[in-house]
Amino acid sequence: MNVEYEFLKVETRATGLALVTLNRPEVLNAFNTRMAQEIAGFFIRAGTEGSGIRAVVLTGAGDRAFCTGADLRERNNMTEEAWSRQHVTFETMFESILFNPVPVICAVNGLAYGGGCELVTSCDFAYASEQAKFAHREVKLAIFPGGGGTQILPRAIGQKRASELILTGEPIDAQTALAWGLVNRTVPAGELIDAALRTADIICLNGPLAIRQAKKAIRYGQDVDLHTGLIFEREAYHRLIDSSDRREGIAAFNEKRNPVFTGR
Repeated sequence: MNVEYEFLKVETRATGLALVTLNRPEVLNAFNTRMAQEIAGFFIRAGTEGSGIRAVVLTGAGDRAFCTGADLRERNNMTEEAWSRQHVTFETMFESILFNPVPVICAVNGLAYGGGCELVTSCDFAYASEQAKFAHREVKLAIFPGGGGTQILPRAIGQKRASELILTGEPIDAQTALAWGLVNRTVPAGELIDAALRTADIICLNGPLAIRQAKKAIRYGQDVDLHTGLIFEREAYHRLIDSSDRREGIAAFNEKRNPVFTGR
């Protein structure tokens, strides 16, 4: 995945871990059209089975913001047609993360406002610095969250809490986000990236096919009744039985050694 980016920093490790940094700190990592295209392009490539990527940590450059959503300077005087075209690009960006088969951990290092908050909820789970803040301020601009915010956020934290966040446009702090279930853990700012990378490293050591199938079962099972979800789970599970990784995992256990998974 040797791709040059203008607004992303991508660091990969031999384990299959990728650290992706939104890199527009001068505008609090707000995304313009080009940045959204780069994010979508990276995650689409990372999600292919031959990419070698087993887990991703997504964060923002600097210590002030993770991401403050769409760059409104680019949208100033934008025509309705151009606005709609751009929003399709943004939709593709969010879905490239939300439906990615690879686990994505968000490391929220500061403000996560508007589309930045939607990036957080598009990830599988999130850690936040103790100084992080979260908000959906779109209603203050006479729009509302259109990158999945009205659908994913209520599923993550409940309808009433999501309604308060979206309808008031007011921010919540990291401690409230933790209590509401928006993030899994809060840590001191200087420890955030290391904490996220340690968790990603653990994921990278596990069977990659099993991780992909488990993530798929979790994600799609939320949208169906329990009986249908169990059917989906069993189908996903049985796809792993005839895999080299499954045989390697059982052999390694019995031989009391660390397994070497190849994703096959």
